[in-house]
Amino acid sequence: MRYVVALVIAGLVTFFLFLGMQALITGGEGAMTEPAKGKVLDFVRLKREETVQKKERKPQKPPAPKEPPPPMDAPAPQSDNLAATGNNFDFTASVDADVSLNGGLALESSDGEYLPIVKVAPVYPRRALSRGIEGYVIVEFIVTKQGTVRDPVVVEAEPADLFNQAAMDAALKFKYKPRVVNGEAVEVAGVQNKISFQING
Repeated sequence: MRYVVALVIAGLVTFFLFLGMQALITGGEGAMTEPAKGKVLDFVRLKREETVQKKERKPQKPPAPKEPPPPMDAPAPQSDNLAATGNNFDFTASVDADVSLNGGLALESSDGEYLPIVKVAPVYPRRALSRGIEGYVIVEFIVTKQGTVRDPVVVEAEPADLFNQAAMDAALKFKYKPRVVNGEAVEVAGVQNKISFQING
């Protein structure tokens, strides 16, 4: 008896299940056919093609050279006159021609005689310049085989001892073409030179 009741109940449950399933199926067919409401947005990501542009840097041309400066005038050669600054004096220390006790004037000698090449004006002593004292010195020396001056001595000076050292210092800087005898350079002794110290104005 229990089995019959259970079988009847199970049949009823199964019937109602099939009925519910049928209702669901018939209701779902309309939903599948109806168009979807609202707007559907499709997002499509496109890959952007990137192009790399290469910039070629060209070297810049150097600027055009400016016009060269005008040529400078050559400086005027300095004379033997030396201007004393701070003492309001202009002075001149002149070097006269050489005289050899053995051969007379050097410039009048033959081609083989000694000849002056470089003569340096002496420095005017400050003590004499400040006092306005003028004078001269006769210096005697030896012209060596190399054309240099050796052993200068003062033969005559006016005033005495004031310009001696300046005159001898200048004489030691003289340069000569040495005397040549039989193809060989020889020394010349007793060469004298007069150096004058004068204030101009």
